Amino acid sequence: MKTFTIAAAALGLFAQSNAFPALMTNPDSPLVKEAVRKGLLERDVVDALIKKRQDQGTGAPEVAPVFDASSQFVSTSGQYKFVPPGPLDARGECPGLNAMANHGYLPHNGYATIQQFINATTSVFGMGVDLATFLAVYGAVADGNLAGWSILGGPHIGIGGSHGNYEADSSPIHSDLNQYGNNYQVVIDQFEQLYSMQPNDDTANYNLQVLRDFRATRFQQSINENPYFSYNPFSGIFVSQAAFTFIYRFMANHSAEHPAGVLNGNVLKSFYAVTGKPGKFMWTKGYERIPDNWYRRNTLDAYTIPYFQTDILYFAETVPQIFAVGCNQGAVNTYNTFSAETISGGAYTTEFAAKNPICFATATLAAGASSLLGLSGGGITQLTSALNSVSKSLGVTCPPITNLTLSEFKACPGFSLYGGPTGPVAPGAIQNN
Repeated sequence: MKTFTIAAAALGLFAQSNAFPALMTNPDSPLVKEAVRKGLLERDVVDALIKKRQDQGTGAPEVAPVFDASSQFVSTSGQYKFVPPGPLDARGECPGLNAMANHGYLPHNGYATIQQFINATTSVFGMGVDLATFLAVYGAVADGNLAGWSILGGPHIGIGGSHGNYEADSSPIHSDLNQYGNNYQVVIDQFEQLYSMQPNDDTANYNLQVLRDFRATRFQQSINENPYFSYNPFSGIFVSQAAFTFIYRFMANHSAEHPAGVLNGNVLKSFYAVTGKPGKFMWTKGYERIPDNWYRRNTLDAYTIPYFQTDILYFAETVPQIFAVGCNQGAVNTYNTFSAETISGGAYTTEFAAKNPICFATATLAAGASSLLGLSGGGITQLTSALNSVSKSLGVTCPPITNLTLSEFKACPGFSLYGGPTGPVAPGAIQNN
């Protein structure tokens, strides 16, 4: 049996060598040009700041962006005031989507079209158009009706029913499906763990370094407590990391003093619908909200697909197990890994997959579009177009997988592509609240 520790440690060596792609420091980027044009930075200062930010491992692609209050302010009043969901309104696992629906940036019923998702995520959070488009299209194709999808849904539809293809185990704050019997509840114990990592409320900042440490904790916790923990190529390597990086990248409050963003405890609680103090936290389902006087990231610093991959590689420097696809085999602490070579039929080596994690993750989607996701006709056409746009955004050619092999997942009782939003609690599961 291969253990994830040995396999992941090897992967980490490759990830470290490629943690900050050269394209991230492009002197012709809009962000650098704008800073120099406004006389805020000289070219040599820009170069020094870029190096400093990369050496600190922030995963940021450039220097801190210029703060623009008028364009970055996100309204929470008037037509965008907070309105709690009614009994027929869908609210699911994603705090950002829930918050946007509660404030009218997405339809209040929790069902939106591809374009509505793109418009909302780019305008409210500063998500790059490339990443927003891919996520919206994939949701509609894999878990919707090709035109839109629900932020909760039911069995085999919407995020709630996408366990294994979109929603995944080892979430930062939400429940593992077969550990708690659902995949949408906020587990207060997990929230407490994250919150306690910044004990001083006056200086708290739940940045990428904090979240990287928490990523390691949650991965091991799923191994230790969820007998059905399954970590699939796409929902694991791609989506599961997004659940962590998006917390800081999209929830942080940007200001003139902190243009790169600071995420304190009050903002974190607001986005997760949590109230109270440590030891007495309470979660109100569906009440996620955008804080008042909150400013999103600058559009010149949009969170794009290459930017996201840089964050994944930053995580892998100290948490190499995020590349260790595998599962628990019906009992806690039975995690076994499956190599990239085996899964891809030789199309990807372990080294290449570790250097190009988004390529590997999305290539498995393309290979399994028909056999695993059950797509045909227009669905495959849409997905293929979306996946091609990912490669274009990364500036690489992702090798296709012509012999996808998932036979090893037969040993994984939790392996699924359409589980949730509820499911059986695995025998031997350990629950914490």
